[in-house]
Amino acid sequence: MILDDVHRGIQKRKPRKRIGRGIGSGHGKTAGKGHKGYYSHSGGQRRLSFEGGQIPLARRIAKRGFSNNRFAKNVAIVNVSALEQAFESGNTVDLAALRAKRLVSGNFDVVKILGNGTLKKKLKVSAHSFSKSAEQKITEAGGTFEVVVES
Repeated sequence: MILDDVHRGIQKRKPRKRIGRGIGSGHGKTAGKGHKGYYSHSGGQRRLSFEGGQIPLARRIAKRGFSNNRFAKNVAIVNVSALEQAFESGNTVDLAALRAKRLVSGNFDVVKILGNGTLKKKLKVSAHSFSKSAEQKITEAGGTFEVVVES
């Protein structure tokens, strides 16, 4: 074995097949489409979902039921333990402050505060919704919560 031969012929990008460029190219005359028939003519092409006569995927999968995923709201979740770490006592926690502290990011429709963890700091929290335990922990710490109405 010659070490130089190991990688010979291996290319990162294979050049495209140039069809219809004369008999010397090996893909001339019929341009790889064969003689006669539907697929040799212009306009003769299979549709996008054609699977060689096999029942297409769109017909194989079940079409029952309804999914609400297209209409469901995207909820950003923040736990009270994250509020405890990110904010000082007496701070106002709103959507802008949550984004600034990177507790929420990306696209979302509503922000919900959940009661996971402990909260000892007095905070004024405003969000779209709160869990019962989060409401309880915020009020027990001496803070207030405000439900933001979507506009």
